[in-house]
Amino acid sequence: MQTRTVGAGLFGKLEGKLSWIVLGLVGLLLPLLDDSYIGVIAQRAYIYWVLSAGLNLVVGYAGQIAIGWVSMLTLGAYTTAALAAGNVGEPWHPYLALVASGVVGAAFGVIVGLPALRLRTFYFAMTTLGFATIVTQVALAWKSVTGGGVGTPGPVFPWPFDPGWGFYYFCFLLAAIATWMTANIASSRYGRALIAIRDAEVAAEASGVAKPRLLVMVFLLAGALGGVAGGLFSSLQSYITPDAFTFEMSVLFFIGILIGGRGSILGPALGTILLTALPEFAAPLVQWSTFLYAALLLVIVLVIPGGIADLLDYKNRRPLEQHREIAPRPELLPHLLGDRRAGELLTLKGIELSFGGVRAIAGLDLEIRPGEVHGLIGPNGSGKTTTLNVISGYYAPQRGEVKLGAAVLPPAAPHLRAPHRIARTFQTPRVIGSASVLENVMIGGTIDGHGTFAESLLTLPRHRRDEAQLREAAMLALATVGLDALAAVRADRLQHSELRFVEIARALMLRPACLMLDEPAAGLSAEEIRRLGALIKAVSRAGTAVLLVEHHADLIFDICDRVTVLNLGKVLAAGTPAEIRSHREVVSAYLGA
Repeated sequence: MQTRTVGAGLFGKLEGKLSWIVLGLVGLLLPLLDDSYIGVIAQRAYIYWVLSAGLNLVVGYAGQIAIGWVSMLTLGAYTTAALAAGNVGEPWHPYLALVASGVVGAAFGVIVGLPALRLRTFYFAMTTLGFATIVTQVALAWKSVTGGGVGTPGPVFPWPFDPGWGFYYFCFLLAAIATWMTANIASSRYGRALIAIRDAEVAAEASGVAKPRLLVMVFLLAGALGGVAGGLFSSLQSYITPDAFTFEMSVLFFIGILIGGRGSILGPALGTILLTALPEFAAPLVQWSTFLYAALLLVIVLVIPGGIADLLDYKNRRPLEQHREIAPRPELLPHLLGDRRAGELLTLKGIELSFGGVRAIAGLDLEIRPGEVHGLIGPNGSGKTTTLNVISGYYAPQRGEVKLGAAVLPPAAPHLRAPHRIARTFQTPRVIGSASVLENVMIGGTIDGHGTFAESLLTLPRHRRDEAQLREAAMLALATVGLDALAAVRADRLQHSELRFVEIARALMLRPACLMLDEPAAGLSAEEIRRLGALIKAVSRAGTAVLLVEHHADLIFDICDRVTVLNLGKVLAAGTPAEIRSHREVVSAYLGA
C-alpha cells in the first residue's frame, strides 16, 4: 500500500539546505578577498569543525560529556608531525602521515570511549579530561619523538594543497567531507538510535538498539576525525608544542556543540565557526575567552535552550491545529504486519523477584497466547509493571524463566527482545521530544535495517533502501494509529494522548509476536479509549499475543480474552472476564463492591 511520505533531502534531518549552500559558496569564494589573515582564521575554523563534526555525534547525538576531546587533536598533530619529520624512522610523505593520524585517532577514540559503556555524565567527562592531561604529559616527556617542551616542526603539504590558498581548500574539502559523513550517520537508523540512547534509553533497548557496539563505532569515527584535524592543525601551526593544546580549546569544541544545538549538524557547525572567529575579532578580550564562552553558553541555555538549531527550525514554529482527533485505522494492520508465521506462546514459569526485603513477584506462572488479549490487573504495587520488566529483560528474576515457544529468553538483556519480536510501551511515554513523530516511529524498526555503519556513513545503496523501507513502514504505522498527518511534527509538540499512540506505532514497527502495553489508556478521553480498544483487539486478531496492563476495568473486560489478577506479587485469580467479575476475592481486593 502506498502512503504519504515525508521528504528528506541530501542531509536527511537538515531542513536548512539553503544555509548549507550559502556556507559552501562563502567557503569557495572566500579566496577572492585575497586576505591571508581571514584565510588563516577560516582554515582554523575548518580544522576545528573536522574535529567537532565527529565530537558532535558523541556529545550532541549520543549525549556523552566528552570535554577532553582536545586529546585527539594532540595525538593527530604529533603523529603527523613526527612521522613527516622522520622522528620515528624514515620520513613519511605528509599525506600518508595525515592518514596515519586518522588511524591513531580512531584507535585512541575507542580506548577513551570504552569507559562510556559503564560511566555516565560527569564521571566520563573526568575520564576524557584525565586522558587529555596524560597525552600532554607524554608529549612533554617523549623528547626524541615530540621534541618535549621545545616542540617539533609541522609538515608542509605539497601541491596541490601547498601552503596558502591550496591548504585552505584542503581544509575546506575535508571539513565538507566530515560534514557529509556525519550528516549521513545523523539521518540514518544509527543516528536515530544515538538520540534514542540519549533521551529514551529504555525505549532504545526495547527497540533492539545495542548501545555498546553503536557507541564503539561512533567513538572510532569521532577519534579518526579528531586525528585528521590534528594533522591539519600541525601544518597550520608550522611548529607545535604541548602549550598549543589548552583546556580553553577543549571548552571551545564542547561549547560550540552545545550552543549549536543537540541533535543538529548545522547548528554546531555554525557554533564552532562563531567561537573560532570571535577571539580573532575581539583581540582585547582574548584573556577572557573562557569566561566569554561560559557566558555565551549561559545566555543560549536561558534564552534559546535548543541552541542555534532551534532558531533555524522554522517549520516547527508553525501553529498546529488545535482540535485534533485521533482516528486509528485498524484495517491497515494486515499491510503493516504482513504475512507472518503462527505466533508462539509466551510463558512465565515460577518467576520470583525481590528488591531487598520486598518480594515484588512470588512464584508467578503466566501464559500469553497468540491471537488473544491477556489483561493483567491488580492494585498499585501488585507487580504488574515489574512483570512486564521481567519479560522485557530489564529485570533478572532470582528464580524461574521466561520462554517464547521453546526458546528461553536471556535475563537482563532488553535489547535482545526485539529480535524475538517482543515489543512494548511504557507507563510514561518514552519518546524523543526533539525528533519528529516519524523519526520516533522509525526507531522501532531499527533491527530491520541491513546496511552497516560504513554503508550509512557513505550513503551506499543498501543504506538508501533501508531508509526508504523504514520510512514507508513508519508512515503506514502512523496511518494505522491515526497520526500520519503529524509525521513531520516534533514529538514534544504533541498532546499526551497522541504520545500514547506514537508509542504504539513504534511498537508495531517490530511486527510483534508479543505486544505488551503498560497502561496505554491513562490520560485518554472516553472516545479515545474506545478507539484504542478496537485497535488493540484488531492487533490481537492479526495473530499477536497482547499483554495489557490497565487500570480502566471497563477496557479490560470489554476487549480481553483472559484476565490475570495480581496481588502482592502473587496470582489472586485467573480466567475469563466474566469469571473475574464475579470472583469474590478480586471484588474485595481490587474491583470493589
